[in-house]
Amino acid sequence: MAMKFDLISIILILFLVVAMFKSQATARSQPKLSVSEEHEVWMARHGRVYKDEAEKEKRLMIFKENMQFIESINKAGNLSYKLGINEFADITSDEFFAKYTGLNMPSHPSPSPMLSTEFNINNLTDDDMPSNLDWRENGAVTQVKNQDQCGCCWAFSAVGALEGAYKIATGQLVELSEQELLDCTTKSYGCGGGYMTDAFEFIIENGGISTESDYPYQRQQYTCRSQDLTPAVKMSSYQVVPESETALLQAVTKQPVSIGIATSQEFQFYTRGTYQGSCADKINHAVTAIGYGTDEEGQKYWLLKNSWGTTWGENGFMKIIRDTGNPGGHCDITKLSSYPII
Repeated sequence: MAMKFDLISIILILFLVVAMFKSQATARSQPKLSVSEEHEVWMARHGRVYKDEAEKEKRLMIFKENMQFIESINKAGNLSYKLGINEFADITSDEFFAKYTGLNMPSHPSPSPMLSTEFNINNLTDDDMPSNLDWRENGAVTQVKNQDQCGCCWAFSAVGALEGAYKIATGQLVELSEQELLDCTTKSYGCGGGYMTDAFEFIIENGGISTESDYPYQRQQYTCRSQDLTPAVKMSSYQVVPESETALLQAVTKQPVSIGIATSQEFQFYTRGTYQGSCADKINHAVTAIGYGTDEEGQKYWLLKNSWGTTWGENGFMKIIRDTGNPGGHCDITKLSSYPII
């Protein structure tokens, strides 16, 4: 009986060994996809169709260059973040920034009467602030949205901050209308860019802002329809945050905050981790700061909500290095920060 058991055991081991070698041989026999094949797979995944073969060839070359760029960054060392192929892989960085950013500095440098002149939470101490904060866990962050090929990040940033402030003040989380800001904020350039405090000023002057369901996003600017709708959420004023990471930390402890950020080509392909890569020479994009924390490696970070859809970054969110010692923060994230006051 023992001999029969040994024979069965030997046969089973031989079977497993053969299966293992067969699996390895199969893996070796599967050739790596060429760049053009990778591009075809990517096109199918993202539903990309080009107008003709010339356009497809052009986009293939850009796709290849972007793949090489991503690989070069990921191999540069022991980075705390990773880049990866995403839906933006067939456009150049210039095209990307022209279509998917859109923050313009305000043309009116004088203080607005709608601005609260004092930073009224700067008396918070370290004991008042949690070591980690994620406003998603408090239900103060709506789903990630997608501005698409319209440079109205400023509207999404402002709306994200107001949605959070309203939830904290009333207990109700309501999706608000970026389209109303896009159509009606006269100081902005629509899809050509704008600024968050201009959006806040419109909301105050208009007596509030509509919901997303009443005034849905259309990905381009149309005629303003505010006069036909009843505002759903009002705000009384807004606060500009002093340029320092300490002040921004105090502000984010209170509520989500609209911020500007100097995005570089690496942002286009950010996939995960705590970003501490390159930055642009000037602020060109707007997002919403919704928290902060410390990652597994002990690196402090800011938690940001973007408006490039859920296929970008960590399901539409990003972590970026915090406590850099630079008052402007990494990629100038403290230089254009503001939040609405309910």
